[in-house]
Formats: sequence, structure tokens, C-alpha cells
Amino acid sequence: MPVTLNTADPDFERGFAAMLSAKREDSADVGQVVATIIADVRARGDAALVELTNRFDHNDLTTAGLRFSAAEIDAACAQVSADDRQALELAAARIRAYHQRQLPQDAEWTDDTGATLGWRWTPVSAAGLYVPGGQASYPSSVLMNAIPARVAGVERLAVCVPTPGGEINPLVLLACRIAGVDEIWRIGGAQAIAALAYGTQSIRAVDKITGPGNAYVAAAKRQVFGRVGIDSIAGPSEVLIIAAGAQNPDWLALDLLAQAEHDADAQAILITPDPALAEAVAEAVDRILPTLPRAAIAGASWRDHGTIILTRDLSEAAALSDRIAPEHLELCVDDPAALAAQVRHAGAIFLGAWTPEAAGDYVSGPNHVLPTARSARFSSGLSVMDFVKRSTVSALSPGALAAIGPAAVRLALSEGLSAHARSIEARLESLNRGKDGFDA
Repeated sequence: MPVTLNTADPDFERGFAAMLSAKREDSADVGQVVATIIADVRARGDAALVELTNRFDHNDLTTAGLRFSAAEIDAACAQVSADDRQALELAAARIRAYHQRQLPQDAEWTDDTGATLGWRWTPVSAAGLYVPGGQASYPSSVLMNAIPARVAGVERLAVCVPTPGGEINPLVLLACRIAGVDEIWRIGGAQAIAALAYGTQSIRAVDKITGPGNAYVAAAKRQVFGRVGIDSIAGPSEVLIIAAGAQNPDWLALDLLAQAEHDADAQAILITPDPALAEAVAEAVDRILPTLPRAAIAGASWRDHGTIILTRDLSEAAALSDRIAPEHLELCVDDPAALAAQVRHAGAIFLGAWTPEAAGDYVSGPNHVLPTARSARFSSGLSVMDFVKRSTVSALSPGALAAIGPAAVRLALSEGLSAHARSIEARLESLNRGKDGFDA
């Protein structure tokens, strides 16, 4: 049974704090294993990749087989039905249109001293995208990672997708083609992250790595950070639904179960000021759950991590949501926009009963790679901004340096950095002598 909390109860804070601090991931320490794998790939390159891939994914590859050939991709794409292809293309078009609006603008201006200042944005040169493998892989994640990178202007996109037992998901390869991926490698796990970060004889290193993975992939991303950029260290998925008014309990139950079926460690939370609605939703979950193909997974998630919280009103519900900082937040209330205005911390917000989070996973347009484990308090979902970086630009005229340089000299001397001060003083002295600074 899910946990039920009521803000009117005297021990509510204790129960709520226990929910916030509960660890939902496997606590096994994989750090040393991952460090050994990374060191092996750095030392032996392709040979280590082949050996590790064949061992962990039960394949029989050679170096030549690490990369999908164009013919293999063609053959896989040909297996995709016309309806599935059309759905992928619709999703891609909507994701692309949404992310094109995120492109940042360069800026430049001249201030009152005559200094020209500004910034410019440039994309990373190469990005590596990790996709979980086999039939459990998600073509939607390919689109959500690759399309923002392409919109940002990334020149080279390399995808790593394991093929356990040789199993290939044709939809993933088609999604790669639709999104404009340049290279697809049939490797996974920590060894794939190591190859993307450090390069091998066959795989050129990238500048940024994004995409979800298991505990080994997450640990590898953590260990290579600094050598390359990463998007985030993602935890189990989560949804929080605030509901009140004339809502359909079955719809709310299905939205909760849509998250629960991801993973036994996923979390689904319902917050409502209406006890009757809470009871109706709980009953609907119990009725619908046995009908799901992934009932065992969803059932474990709902049993171990599901939560129903009763509040005094919707303002209290919004305040609790901010403390949870959920990955996904559904506002199924009469005036969702007004309630959204009270929310500060959420990865993605879905307004109204006709905006199920599941639609956002595929076709709405916003990215579904979102901050988990309360990290929405300080971070955002994947976007074009993850694939660009900002360079500041400044150009000081002689007059501008004369106006602001003396203050810089004083600050440099106060920090004991005399060469800093002298590099400015030399130019100021040249101005005082009426020289251009280029004669001996």
C-alpha cells in the first residue's frame, strides 16, 4: 500500500521528511568497478571495448563490428511500420520546433567609457549520446537528446546503444537517422562512456555526453566529468500530481501508473485537499494496475514509493510540491495557471486534465530529460543550452582603458599581483606620453 500523509496530523513533518530522504536507488557501490573499466578502455582502446562488449552484452563482435554500417541501419529502418515512422517524424518535428525557440542570441554594446562589450554563443564540436539498449531502449530519448544538439549546431553526433544478445531496436536506429546522428556504436555501459570521453582507435572523443543509463553509466559519467561535460546524473523517474475539483479518478490513476511502470524505483505522488478524490484515485489504481503488462514493476513502485498527501488547500499543496521539487508536476485543478504561478521548483509542469505527462514524454515538444531527486531546485531539463557555451567579448579603446584602468591597477596591487598592475600601467603611461604603445 502507498504511504498516506495528512498535513493536519501532528506527526506529518516526520513522515514527510522520511519520504523526502528515502533512497530509491540500488545502493551497491559500483565506483571501483567503473574506474577499472574506464582505465582499461583508456589503456587498450578498441581491444578493451570489444572484450567488454562481448562479455557484458553476450555478443561476438570484432573491432569492425563496433559501428553500425549504413547497410545495417537501412535494413533496420526498413523494418519500421509506416505508422511508427510517421509517429517518430511528428515527434521529431515538434521537438525541433520547440527547441529552435531556445537558441540564445549574441549581444554587443558600447558603454559610456567607449568600451565595447558583449558575448557570443558557440556550440560544442561533438556530443556523445547514450541510449539504453535492446527492446527496452527508447527511441523518444534519441530524439530528445539528438535534436537539441543539432539545433544548437553541434557538428558531430555519436550515439552509443548496446545490443544485448545482438538484439536491435529498429525504432532507435530510425530515430537516429531522423535526428541526424552521424555515428551509431553498438556498445554500452561504463565502457561506452569511457570511449566517448577519452576516445579509442575507432571512436573520436566528444566534448559533451548526455543520455540516461544504469548505475554503471551514471557512475562513469560522474567519473569522466571534467574531461567532458555531462548533462546530469539522473535518478529514478517521478511524478507529482496536484488534483482538486471535478477530476476523473481513472485519468489520475493512469497518470500515476504511467510513471510507476518505468521502474520499480520510480515514484508517483498524489497531493489533494479532497479526501474523497484521494480515495477514488487509490481505488482506481488498485483496479487498473492488474490490467497492465508491466503490473509487477508498476505494482512494486506504487507499493514501495507511492504516496498520497492530504492538504488543507491548494496553496499548501503548492508549497509541499516546492519542497519535493518533482521531475514532473501535473496540475489537475480548475485554474492550473494560477496554481502554477505559486510553484518555483519543478522540472516540467503540465497544466490541466488534458495535458498528461505521458504526452510530454513523446510529442508535446519540451524535453523529457529532466532533473530528478529534488535537483529541480537548482537545475533544468535538457535543452539547446546544454550544447552551447558563452564566450564574453570585450574591446577597450584607449579612452576606455584610461577611464577604468586606474581602478584595475589599485585592485591588482591590493591582491599582490604586480604584473597584473604593470600590464595596465604600461599602457596608461604610454597614453600619458602621447604614444600609441607600439614604438620602442
